[in-house]
Amino acid sequence: MNAEAQGGRSAQLKHTGLRPGWTTGACATAATTAAYTALLTGDFPDPVSITLPKGQTPAFALAVEELTAQGASAGVVKDAGDDPDVTHGALVRSTVRKLPPGSGVVFRAGPGVGTVTLPGLPLDVGEPAINPVPRRLMREHVERVAAAHGAAGDVEITVSVDHGEEIARSTWNGRLGILGGLSILGTTGVVVPYSCSAWIDSIRRGVDVARAAGLTHVAGCTGSTSERTVRAEYDLPDIALLDMGDFAGAVLKYVRRHPVDRLTICGGFAKLSKLAAGHLDLHSARSQVDKAFLADLARLGGADEELASRIATANTGLEALRLCEATGVPLGDLVAARARDEALSVLRGAPVAVDVLCIDRAGVVVGRG
Repeated sequence: MNAEAQGGRSAQLKHTGLRPGWTTGACATAATTAAYTALLTGDFPDPVSITLPKGQTPAFALAVEELTAQGASAGVVKDAGDDPDVTHGALVRSTVRKLPPGSGVVFRAGPGVGTVTLPGLPLDVGEPAINPVPRRLMREHVERVAAAHGAAGDVEITVSVDHGEEIARSTWNGRLGILGGLSILGTTGVVVPYSCSAWIDSIRRGVDVARAAGLTHVAGCTGSTSERTVRAEYDLPDIALLDMGDFAGAVLKYVRRHPVDRLTICGGFAKLSKLAAGHLDLHSARSQVDKAFLADLARLGGADEELASRIATANTGLEALRLCEATGVPLGDLVAARARDEALSVLRGAPVAVDVLCIDRAGVVVGRG
């Protein structure tokens, strides 16, 4: 087996021995596809197959089927694989009804799905907490079903999660201003399972494979979006891309003992603001975005006290970033530079050059350090 086949993100997952699962967004897309098909044909496809952003075509068994004169509903039980996900086993439902021609696709929050009440998220206040990628997936699958059956594709999609409001109490939704239930999430449709010890071991193996292949530049990425950004920036091969997830410290400590010439760290602005503040574990259960810290950094970048106060009370790190962007304060660059400094301190003089890329949810670089 060549080095390319042994390294990279997919090899890391295989090495852990953990079973991946499906996001709430994938489940909602499957339920929507089944419901809309039944609305047009009278029959529910079971199992129902969908196509995910990276080309996987999983099939989902239906747990709920209901067809009425008003619309069609289908439900899928979420399987999170071996990830300790609070939504594992939750029943995700989608109810689809036809709308007048020209209406497009309209999303509604049903029982157990939250509503956005504060700024700083990738959705407007008042919108159902169905994130952009799941919305896009559902729209694409509605278009495919409509095209297959000569329909217009103008529908209302109401997503709900049984007991979602109760489950959401175990998440950070309330603090983010998402009220009434869960968020429908997922950028790839796949839940990557994390066992701390297994994933850290896979990171180490990824570094070993890259070094054995003679690579001098590797990148620690927090997820699939940051991985795409690094590909675009540096054109690195798969085996140079380490899926570090939340384990920034694991990457830095192993590279300290097994150096490469260059290490790029790429991740979301909010996550990397935690590294900038000195946290090596970026998981939301173990570290939080420190808005007071961001306010202090913004002051160094020229923010006045009014802006610093708004940053300190912002709902999310992303909102703090947007406030600074609107006033020309380079908060993204400041966070990236401080994160690089923290990384270098962990490396303790190891012969490794470090650069940091902070990105927004769309993968746009918002800070370089």
